[in-house]
Amino acid sequence: MNSMRCDIPAFECAMPKAAEDSRTPRRCRAIGSVSYFRKVLECGCPDTVSKVIHRRGNGSSKNPPPELVNNFAATHIRDGEQLAAPKTRPDCPHAASVRQRSPTSVAAPGPSAERTSSQEGSCIRLRPSRVPVRGRTLRTVNTNWNERNYFGALDWAQDHHDIIVVDRLGNIVADFEFAHSAQGWSEFEQKMQPFGKCPMCIETSSGPAVDQLLQRDYQVYPVNPKAAQRYRERKSPAGSKTDRLDAWSMADALRTDGHGWVQLVAQDEATSTLRLLCRDENVLIEQRTALVNQLQAALREYFPLALESFDDWTKPFTWAFIRAFPTPESLNKAGKRQWQKFLHNHKLWRPETAETRLQGWERGQQLNSSAAITKAKSLLALSLANVLQSLQKQIDQYREQIRLAFKNHPDHDIFGSLPGAKDKLAPRLLAELGSRRDVFPDAHSLSCRAGTSPVSFQSGQIRKARIRWACDKFLRHTAHLWADQSRRTCLWAQTYYATKRASGHSHASALRCLAKRWLKILWRMWQDRVPYDESIHLESLKAHGSFVAKLLTTQPAAVCE
Repeated sequence: MNSMRCDIPAFECAMPKAAEDSRTPRRCRAIGSVSYFRKVLECGCPDTVSKVIHRRGNGSSKNPPPELVNNFAATHIRDGEQLAAPKTRPDCPHAASVRQRSPTSVAAPGPSAERTSSQEGSCIRLRPSRVPVRGRTLRTVNTNWNERNYFGALDWAQDHHDIIVVDRLGNIVADFEFAHSAQGWSEFEQKMQPFGKCPMCIETSSGPAVDQLLQRDYQVYPVNPKAAQRYRERKSPAGSKTDRLDAWSMADALRTDGHGWVQLVAQDEATSTLRLLCRDENVLIEQRTALVNQLQAALREYFPLALESFDDWTKPFTWAFIRAFPTPESLNKAGKRQWQKFLHNHKLWRPETAETRLQGWERGQQLNSSAAITKAKSLLALSLANVLQSLQKQIDQYREQIRLAFKNHPDHDIFGSLPGAKDKLAPRLLAELGSRRDVFPDAHSLSCRAGTSPVSFQSGQIRKARIRWACDKFLRHTAHLWADQSRRTCLWAQTYYATKRASGHSHASALRCLAKRWLKILWRMWQDRVPYDESIHLESLKAHGSFVAKLLTTQPAAVCE
């Protein structure tokens, strides 16, 4: 028993002095003899239980006796204090030989032993965190789900798809494969006629297969790939994987759990067009970034002077510079007159930068590469500059189409009034939120989709949170950029950001917190169909006693970093 070492020292034994030889070790003096030890065990004192209350330490005789400390993390009150054991001590039958301590009142809290770790494990907190709020239902559950007769699943591929349909008892009633073609989808419609427009489960929320299902008025329920994997493992713990197994596991999961799933809602044509344009434009921008990185890598090998002349190589005038002066030799031969002409033609003549650039070009490149490297890499740099010039024209065409689609959208005034969003981020926000207000029933669901709400983890007394990775990456990136731009035009946003940075948050963490606040405001505007009015928001901050409102009245305007 673990308490055998600690039971007797918890008492003050009144043994005869003859038995207390100074040469006897301290443990022997506490125990005395074997017969006395047996008597103490027979007395039935509560100190022989596994949970031991012992003294905090040996203090000076001048100090008051040490308080009792409850070192086992069993009972805590709300404020983190530990209560003494509620069980009272029974009377000892050998009062002459053993003198008990006075029992501690149940209501008397003992101080927390913060100097030592908990005896029940290093992962148990001595002071438990706040009690989490009980979960609430955010979406309405399909109450008539059991009345449906059939449930289907489509395991999609590039050239063919697998279909499994089960009835309400889980029996497979249809199992076939069809090609992704006009004839294949006609075959799909014919074989699905006996089952009607039954709900369909699919492992994606976009793509050609989803588009075809929505055009045929099927109720589509997308499932996360990680969840689909867990459903398959439930059917086959051995680890088997086939397309038919995937379809069957998703169809049966739709039958049992589909009443709580969210149906994929088709957006109107204007919103769908704007969404596709914005996402495709982002793909082109990513391609431009990759090409710019390749161009900078090539210039670093043979033309570092060009890299020193300009900071932002995503601008078209930097590519024009490489096309005009592809090598250091061509730059030296051009002369000062051609240099000035280039700066004026591209509107780069600034008093603070023009002279510095001209002096650098006149001084020339001090460390030159070999002729072979210069010949090969200059051709690569010139090719990348031409590709970037052509790609930028396509991006400009996309932005013009996005501007027209955003201007003609019914929700243009709502998203156009957002501070810092302007003509690039506002269309992206509108495209991701869409026009169906029932997609996001509250602001929390929108924050989760955007990745600004953290993911909580709770097990026993362990409660922590981490960043949410499973989210809409495009919406999270847009919200991040919007939060960063808003603090340059909105005073309360910059104040909130500066407060988070002062409290220890990183730049990205502070922007996530700010983006979550903005998304709450945007969701309310979106639901009420009203534009942004900063005066209304400031009044709301004052009414709720926000620290931002207090800082705005006591501190001067913060300068954006």
